Amino acid sequence: MIRSERQAALETIAEEVRTCTRCRLHETRTRAVPGEGDPSTEVVFIGEGPGMNEDRQGRPFVGRAGDLLVRLLGSIGWRREDVFITNIVKCRPPDNRDPEADEIAACQPYLHRQLQVIDPAVVVTLGRHSMGRFMPGARISQAHGTMRPADPETGAAAALVFAMYHPAAALRTPAIERESYVDIAQVPTALLAARERRAARDRAVPPPPPPAPSPVAVAAESPDAPGSALSTDQLTLF
Repeated sequence: MIRSERQAALETIAEEVRTCTRCRLHETRTRAVPGEGDPSTEVVFIGEGPGMNEDRQGRPFVGRAGDLLVRLLGSIGWRREDVFITNIVKCRPPDNRDPEADEIAACQPYLHRQLQVIDPAVVVTLGRHSMGRFMPGARISQAHGTMRPADPETGAAAALVFAMYHPAAALRTPAIERESYVDIAQVPTALLAARERRAARDRAVPPPPPPAPSPVAVAAESPDAPGSALSTDQLTLF
């Protein structure tokens, strides 16, 4: 899938999210928050749910927690435009309460499809509810700063999952903020490891059999033709 196709597919999902009524959260939202970022990125950040500012603007991580996320990304030389940012629920829970299990389940198909479209190498979970979707049973106090292969059932078929605290928790607790800077410094290493896993997977796939000889000569395709191969290094993040 080329960049324009990914962008179009993500926008289709976003339009569905903006009019979604699958759970009670639509009753109190101002705007749904589908997510935003580079459709060809290798790294997706997934938070828990929109807050007050996100609900007003329809964009993820635009309040104080978003400011900290931008600083965390900047500490490794990345920008928020280089990644894709979304949440496990796309509408704000009232009074910023935790999302409930049925609300997460109602939003799950949207996140699953977003991950299928983007096909990230790394999924960074922000907070325990996001982590719980990708690392069931893990405790964030123990799992933050660690990575493991994603379950393909999440939509991230060939990704590594890297757990972090939510930036809002870091704003409340200076020790967690310090740990968050340590943790995000490991995300580029996780990306390298994910690229290596993908390369090994691709090498393990046997090549297709050669086509049968054809008596008709066919002109070679131009490298710029629509069917030509795309670079697998779609985004250099560091």
